[in-house]
Amino acid sequence: MPQDLEAPREHTKLLPHLASDRRLSVVQHEEDAHSIIGSYVSKDEQTLSSAPVGERLPYNGHTTIDWLHDLVKDSYRYRSIHSRKGIRYGLVSVFDSCSGWFAAALIGILTACIAFLVDVTEATVSDWKLGYCTSNPFSPRELCCTDRHLGTLKGNLGEDCESWHMWTDGWYQGFGIYLGFALAFGTISSSITMLSKSALPATAPGHGDKQTRTSATGSDQPVTGKSMYLAAGSGIPEIKTILSGFVIPHFLDFKVLFIKAVGAVFAVATGMCLGKEGPFVHISTCVAYLVGKCFPKYRENGRKMRELLSAGCSSGLSVAFGAPIGGVLFSYEEISTYFPRKVLWRAFFCSLWAAVILKALNPTGTGKLALFETNYEISYSPVHYLVFILLGIAGGIWGGMFCKCNFLWSKSVRQYGIIKNHPIFEVFLVVLATGLLQYPNPMTREPGDTIIKNLLQDCRSSSSSWLCQQEAKDSRSKYIGWLIYGTLVKLVLTIITFGCKVPSGIIIPALDGGAFFGRLIGQLVPSISPGVFAMVGAVAFLAGVSRMTISLCVIMFELTGELEYIVPNMIAILVAKWVADALEREGVYDLAQTVLGHPFLDLDHAIILVQHENTLVEELIPPKQTMEEITVHVPKDNLVSRKILEEKLEKLKGRGLLDAGLVLVQDGMLQGYIGEGELDFGLTELGEVWDNSCRVRLLGQAAEGEFDLTTFVDRTPLSVCAKAPMEYAVEMFGKMGLRHLCVVEEGSGKLVGVIIKKRLVVWLEGLKHR
Repeated sequence: MPQDLEAPREHTKLLPHLASDRRLSVVQHEEDAHSIIGSYVSKDEQTLSSAPVGERLPYNGHTTIDWLHDLVKDSYRYRSIHSRKGIRYGLVSVFDSCSGWFAAALIGILTACIAFLVDVTEATVSDWKLGYCTSNPFSPRELCCTDRHLGTLKGNLGEDCESWHMWTDGWYQGFGIYLGFALAFGTISSSITMLSKSALPATAPGHGDKQTRTSATGSDQPVTGKSMYLAAGSGIPEIKTILSGFVIPHFLDFKVLFIKAVGAVFAVATGMCLGKEGPFVHISTCVAYLVGKCFPKYRENGRKMRELLSAGCSSGLSVAFGAPIGGVLFSYEEISTYFPRKVLWRAFFCSLWAAVILKALNPTGTGKLALFETNYEISYSPVHYLVFILLGIAGGIWGGMFCKCNFLWSKSVRQYGIIKNHPIFEVFLVVLATGLLQYPNPMTREPGDTIIKNLLQDCRSSSSSWLCQQEAKDSRSKYIGWLIYGTLVKLVLTIITFGCKVPSGIIIPALDGGAFFGRLIGQLVPSISPGVFAMVGAVAFLAGVSRMTISLCVIMFELTGELEYIVPNMIAILVAKWVADALEREGVYDLAQTVLGHPFLDLDHAIILVQHENTLVEELIPPKQTMEEITVHVPKDNLVSRKILEEKLEKLKGRGLLDAGLVLVQDGMLQGYIGEGELDFGLTELGEVWDNSCRVRLLGQAAEGEFDLTTFVDRTPLSVCAKAPMEYAVEMFGKMGLRHLCVVEEGSGKLVGVIIKKRLVVWLEGLKHR
């Protein structure tokens, strides 16, 4: 009888359909996992799935980026583009190489256009406090009284200008109108700025081990976050923090750019002791960010994006002062943490385009970039060096005192409930005080840039202005009184104004105060124009406040066109910086970062602090309990219980550091590191695909059907010996841009600790107050 080939026999597998269904289920799980990863992780990042450095999710807000990881990711992207052959891929390679230059040019062009709109609008709105132009109500007073083609004044800017109509001829009526407009502008500016409110997360106190603080009664209290207004202030401290590798979400969005530009118009128009030059840096950086998002290589790489931001922020100073070279140097000296030669070239190119477009748009009507062009037609003699040194000393004293007083004002007066909870009311009070104190003085009634322009003028070549008419009189006691009054008022008002919740900068107020003092000193030196000392005094006072050196000297040269007086400016800048450093080590932007609480690592200051202490890296090793919470002991099969990982994730979240993680060890030896964000994504998003009772693979080669998180594990974490000098850790974090650093025991090499960047910054802050 023939055998039925279809009939089951003893070797036939039982329930073959169940094995097939199980196989299909495993495949479906893996496909679902790959689909979820693809929706969260960029294509460039996915190429690192098999690399030892592992994949990373996009950076969360209020975390630090990993500079080394982003460098490796960009190298993978570069090789994938430039290694292909053919005409098509050749063109793609050329575009990739030129995209940075295209982006830099576009940033400069857009920044110049925005600056033109802000400049013209601000000048018009500011002049409405005094009157309006009869030929064009939307024209500022200077353009109204200037022949745009010939560049000559039709009259004396409102006093004899027929095209300009003053609201009233009465002093008291004019003062009331002036103050009313100023208060309205201040309220509008502050109200618009309130729209940029953002909540900061609660960061762990002390060394960041627990998200609680001990009260006076000994009980633990949860740490609460605070609010910040993204469009308030100059934005420079926050930009420095971002360029150092920290992520401040939404700070560079279009909404903030728009609020910053509109708010700056009305804030400067109030007449308060602030300028729009700092906000221009923020605006240009916003433009750089928005342009960078259009290019994948910048959008998907935090390191590359920061290169573009460094280049872009140079255009802010370029359009603010008409100083393209000074803008590049400002970005290098004052703002950027990472500034390689490639970024220098692109910053130069960006600043060039910004200057070219701004000159073509001609917002001032003069057809020139130099805002305060002067021609003193006389040189200085060696005896004047003593006066320049005196101005430098005065600028340094003022700069050091300003930093201390403004810091104390922020920590004391601004902490009162009525001020802290009602920032618009604070602006109202400051505008009221400014109007009451500045309007009586004819020299402080004007906007800040007009004040310094008047104080720098040389009366030997022009005698039509009010200032020159006063200096031509035999008796100048009243005029000298106005100079003294203007100096004191500017200095005091600048202290209480900087930090108000409106877009504001410190550059123009510092220049104004120094120019007043310099012009005052110039009255005692008849052999040379007082404008020379006003110029040197202005640069000295700004150097004392900001601690800028090379960039400030070049900016002042481009502002005035006075190449002859570079040496006096250099003398005053250096003396002012030395004196200010002796009084207060940190400049105004550094102290502002302290007030804001951002984790900024200033490598130069950090090394100085560490050099005073004989400490080792083991000083930063977290407590034993913390290490137990963040350490995962991986068994030999490289599989860890999902429940254990979920418990450790909850403890990580409780610490509130956002960019911490778990360290993986086997037999005490360091094996890898997985960040909190990646672990959270793996257990919550990918975890939905897998059963809750399954084990998670963290190391080794994953088998089919396993819950695999090895692609998110960094198997190449950097480490340092616990007995290494603290300078090692500071240099590694500062120069290599590390996010975390593992600490191993001397001799055995076993893991004993993990240091994250925020922990180091908190420890350094503690050194300042010892």
